[in-house]
Amino acid sequence: MASTTIQVSKETRDHLAALATERGLTLGQLVQHLAEREPTKAQIAERLKADRDHARTLLDVEMTDEEFDNAPDVLGNIYRLAAEKVRTARGEVA
Repeated sequence: MASTTIQVSKETRDHLAALATERGLTLGQLVQHLAEREPTKAQIAERLKADRDHARTLLDVEMTDEEFDNAPDVLGNIYRLAAEKVRTARGEVA
């Protein structure tokens, strides 16, 4: 694999080196891991398209991208309901 040089401040370099040491990685491996965790806009769009295509197939529905965009936030609603249940169980007032 070809390598390259990235210029950062001394403080950033030292911080990254400390993180790499804590994780048992080289500095290059750490930077690679960090980069792999942060998708580009194109990668996010590709994943979104794949997820929507999978949902269309799984649910056997013909939803447009606009319909997906305007659909309710089901996961967000599930999180909200779960949080309300926890607060109720603890006797907290919403």
